Amino acid sequence: MLWTVLLALLVLLLLQTQLSVCLRDLRSGGSVSPLHSPPPSSSSPSSASSSSSSYNATQQRLPGAIIIGVRKGGTRALLEMLNLHPDVEVAKAEVHYFNVEEHFRRGLAWYRAQMPFTLPGQLTVEKTPGYFAAPQVPVRVWDMNPAVRLLLIVRDPAERLVSDYTQVLHNRLTQHKPYQPLEELLLHRGHINHGYKALQRSLYHLHLARWLEVFPLEQIHVVDGDALIRDPFPELRKAERFLDLPPRINPSNFYFNTTKGFYCLLSAGHDKCLDESKGRPHAPLRTQALKKLCRYFRKPNKRFFEMVGRSFSWC
Repeated sequence: MLWTVLLALLVLLLLQTQLSVCLRDLRSGGSVSPLHSPPPSSSSPSSASSSSSSYNATQQRLPGAIIIGVRKGGTRALLEMLNLHPDVEVAKAEVHYFNVEEHFRRGLAWYRAQMPFTLPGQLTVEKTPGYFAAPQVPVRVWDMNPAVRLLLIVRDPAERLVSDYTQVLHNRLTQHKPYQPLEELLLHRGHINHGYKALQRSLYHLHLARWLEVFPLEQIHVVDGDALIRDPFPELRKAERFLDLPPRINPSNFYFNTTKGFYCLLSAGHDKCLDESKGRPHAPLRTQALKKLCRYFRKPNKRFFEMVGRSFSWC
């Protein structure tokens, strides 16, 4: 009888011990270690938003391509046309970071802050035509990004000079300030005035030589500004290839505006034309002075053609 009672007590003790172990396991299994917490449920609005914003996060990036010039060569038209591409975002205003000391002293953080917000994989493009002729700029651009792609849009240097003068003249007249006639600035005692700044900006070979001291020619794509005005699409397709962009810009993105006399842009059912300063009538220049200017540009143009390995139909 005694042995039966002892055996029963032993069985009860064993059952109690086993029950305690099971309860402890259940309690520890009910809590999850923070190191192994499961991913948030996809049905949770906050977690879905966080995941989406992480994947689609936009940020301001330094440019992967810069339109470096030339002034009055069609840089604004080129920028707006490139912006038709879904993989391109552009800085809307000219930044003048590399050629204005006050801006350059602010550093790359300031420069980056002037750029648009982009998604990963999109190309940021900036344009400041003053970069091309500024001696200090090529090295500064290289220091920013040795792999940056450069676009140089050029046009007939004589036409560019007259357009340059016309813009300055318009600005002076708007401010009610006097300005010399073009021929007085261009000619001195019947000869070309080498010190005229608008003339110096049209000496493309001198400025390109400084860029080629720093960058290989393969990193500089020359856009024909005169061809861009006549028929934009072929020049845009070449630019897409240079920038390693998939072909997304089409002839249907352009239409000729007979009132303005140049092509306007079409995208997603909306049209956009360049502002009224584009296509402004040039200031007058006598035929004799224009011929003298064209003769002056023959040798500089030939040197530029040799440097880029192609020629243009200039005067």
